[in-house]
Amino acid sequence: MNYLTSLAFQTMIFLGEIPNPFTEKVEKNLPQAKFLIDTLGMIREKTKGNLSQPESDFLNGSLYELQMKYVEHFQKEAK
Repeated sequence: MNYLTSLAFQTMIFLGEIPNPFTEKVEKNLPQAKFLIDTLGMIREKTKGNLSQPESDFLNGSLYELQMKYVEHFQKEAK
């Protein structure tokens, strides 16, 4: 679960939702955010049926939230 939390946290940094804890600056990088979202999606597919219910709920919920935030930021950048 720590690994999933770490990936979700990194994605939030790359989406510009939270500042980088080392630089304390917002560092938006949408291509990197998409890569991590895709990685979480791949993990979900590869671990289907092998996660506990709390792990599965966390992964599904995090992935949904991150995907929605990515779309929001992507649409803003496209304008």
